[in-house]
Amino acid sequence: MARSARGAVSALFFLNGLMVGSWAPKLPVLMSRLDISEAVAGGLVLLLGLGSVTVMPLFGALTARRGSAHAVRLAAVLATPALLLISVAPNLAATMAAVVLFGATVGGMDVSMNANAVAVERQRRRAIMSSCHGFWSLGGVLGAGPGGVAIAMLGEVWHAVAVTLVLVAGLALSLPHVLRDAPAAEGAQAAPLRLPRSPLPYAIGFMALCCMVPEGAILDWAAVYLQREMGASLSVAGWGFAACAATMAAMRFLGDLLRQRLGAVRTLRIGSLVAMAGLGLAGLAPGPGPAIAGFALAGIGIANLVPIAFSAAGNLPGLAQGIGLSVVTTMGYSGILLAPGAIGWLAERTSFSAIYLGLAALLLVPLLLSRLALTADFSTGGDAA
Repeated sequence: MARSARGAVSALFFLNGLMVGSWAPKLPVLMSRLDISEAVAGGLVLLLGLGSVTVMPLFGALTARRGSAHAVRLAAVLATPALLLISVAPNLAATMAAVVLFGATVGGMDVSMNANAVAVERQRRRAIMSSCHGFWSLGGVLGAGPGGVAIAMLGEVWHAVAVTLVLVAGLALSLPHVLRDAPAAEGAQAAPLRLPRSPLPYAIGFMALCCMVPEGAILDWAAVYLQREMGASLSVAGWGFAACAATMAAMRFLGDLLRQRLGAVRTLRIGSLVAMAGLGLAGLAPGPGPAIAGFALAGIGIANLVPIAFSAAGNLPGLAQGIGLSVVTTMGYSGILLAPGAIGWLAERTSFSAIYLGLAALLLVPLLLSRLALTADFSTGGDAA
């Protein structure tokens, strides 16, 4: 049972990453099909983020009241047709509505599947969060890199049809095996369902936000940066995020072991420094090749920053299941989903090169706040479980 639940939650992370990765090469296609500027495209990204961060707290409360298994099933089923709806939307208004749906359902799925991963950690008494996020990155690789090639070969709509069929098959295989965790109200010492009074979840959430802004900037704008500022083809441009996601996946599969050996604080510090170097290389790169290499290096550094923050939030004592995690995921994903919208506006006035250099400096924040990650060491959370 424990092993099948571990496989099921890993599959959910993979499928969520596949959806998000498939969005990456779609944005420049939407810009061309709808004849919109970077600023308008940034507005679409902003709508995606607003849909996501608005719904995340609702799924945190749903997780607390009915368990993460119920919440993740609902979100996953609703998210499945969203990419196809974006691809067939006939005008900007319909595209905006479909993008909001995509952001809301993917965001709700993200909160609930992270809560389910914490539940599996507690059942197994072993850290799995980094490797779960590794499966998310693996899905992102297959969604972003080959996705750009598939769009170029098959067209936007048939690419979306193919992704949707994969999602349906994957959910049919994984959802029956998702761990059925007890709602908070059924616990013997259930905490009240309210926003936390302790500042710790909000501080961890701010750290997660600063870690996820650069990831969001690579997800949404790497392809546009490579194509428009560096002259790369569409099939090459998709590999900007894919390179980042690939190295993130590799490092996340090592992340649980690294955290056990080095500790969460040291792992976070090393990752922040490596990510800063990668973003700096991407911003200063003279052409697509070095820029993609920079994104790959950034992925190595970013890889375990967010899993450490989420694992710390999911194991905070005194909070109802899903509440602390929903605070941190909502704050964190406001970085990955809302900030890139502002980046589109800034890109028209500066350049993506300058933006990526600025994002390297932003990672000074998690570097300075790294002591907040101490509770992510699973030996602490696991003993308390």
